[in-house]
Amino acid sequence: MSGAARASHTDATPAQLWHGLLRPEVEFTPEFSAELNARMRANKLTFGDRVHCPFLRPFFLTSQDENRVREVAELIAQLGERVVQQALADPALLAQVALTPEEERLVRISPRYNRASTASRLDAFLLPDTLQFAEYNAESPAGPGYAETLAGVFRTLPVMERFAEHYTVRQFPLMELLLAALLESYREWGGTASPPVIAIVDWREVPTWSEFEILQAHFEKAGVPTMICTPSDLEFDSTKLMCRGRRIDLVYRRVLLNDILAHPAECEALVKAYQAGAVCVANALTCKIPHKKAFFSILTDERNSALFSASERAVIRRHVPWTRLLADVQTSRGGESFGLLEYVRKNRQDFVLKPNDEYGGAGVTLGWEMNASQWEAALQQALADSTRAWVVQERIAVRREIFPMQTAEGVEMRDMLVDFAPYLFRGKMAGCLTRLSATGLANVTSGGGQVPSFVVDPR
Repeated sequence: MSGAARASHTDATPAQLWHGLLRPEVEFTPEFSAELNARMRANKLTFGDRVHCPFLRPFFLTSQDENRVREVAELIAQLGERVVQQALADPALLAQVALTPEEERLVRISPRYNRASTASRLDAFLLPDTLQFAEYNAESPAGPGYAETLAGVFRTLPVMERFAEHYTVRQFPLMELLLAALLESYREWGGTASPPVIAIVDWREVPTWSEFEILQAHFEKAGVPTMICTPSDLEFDSTKLMCRGRRIDLVYRRVLLNDILAHPAECEALVKAYQAGAVCVANALTCKIPHKKAFFSILTDERNSALFSASERAVIRRHVPWTRLLADVQTSRGGESFGLLEYVRKNRQDFVLKPNDEYGGAGVTLGWEMNASQWEAALQQALADSTRAWVVQERIAVRREIFPMQTAEGVEMRDMLVDFAPYLFRGKMAGCLTRLSATGLANVTSGGGQVPSFVVDPR
């Protein structure tokens, strides 16, 4: 049966229709893959040395999916901002996220405006009847430039033209909305330059440097002068922050707070300018509070229930996994009190163990992939870790789909884990990052791949 004939079924899902439109003699050939990969490289869609997307299909969501994700994701972002304000005023609440003393010192520096997370991202699994969050990346997450550019590449494929005869297709204007959010934070801070000079700040060796170049080009096309600077490029003369002789008004901070602490000399100018109120920095360092994995523990711990309304607690119960800082303590769930360590020891099939503050899937241990002795060893190692805290988090439902994937043997249909991560810019959903993995972890850092996402509805 031909691709066109297979695609004619009116009851086909968007994914089934797309697969039916793929032509073995065209899209499945090495020549097509080589051309697609060359286009991605030409558009700076690389993470280190590899292209982002070895897959030949986007991820599709409907307008209904988008609306239900937006409602819940924006609420969680709102709660993140609330927890920041409450924790800065309540040492006992702040202690629940387990900041180090040096992190707390930086977090307590006033950013001179209220918004902690100008840009954030919730990592989630979108299922037909629910949305399950895995964690909240509240500290300037990577990917919006990549995601929009990748969508642009797929938007021009011939197969997309045929697909669009059956479905309306809409992509997310992530970079436009990110820039608008950065400028709004700058105005909230009190900035008056029009336009301000933006510095995207991170280390030169990070694998996402190519995304900074994508963002720089977009921001400058929109009329906002933008530089890409390393922390050591910055100089502060007690009144203004400079990069290579040019004054910076707004720092789009992609360098992580952990790296600022690990490299104090290189980051001294940035921190001093931030502390002096000489430059607007987004995200503010206060974003570290909800960025910690233990933020979900604050949301799901019954002792904090007064922070949230009844309707908010209902959303938390439905969408946020039960999470606790790992310790040999008493805790409660559903009104029942018990020892946390014994609880997670007995129920390893239901729990994941994570460092409280890490990225790229580093250190994540899945209890259901271990035997009892391996799980016990992982728990004891985490308990003995004097350098950082760890959390245990309830296992959540995940989404899997079939995607055509380029391999050394040709295009193969692979069953992949689908991690759907909505971006929040100043608390408003702007789009998403979608990553695929054959394992239980979905992130580009640990070897997963990215696909573009489109909102589609039948014509």
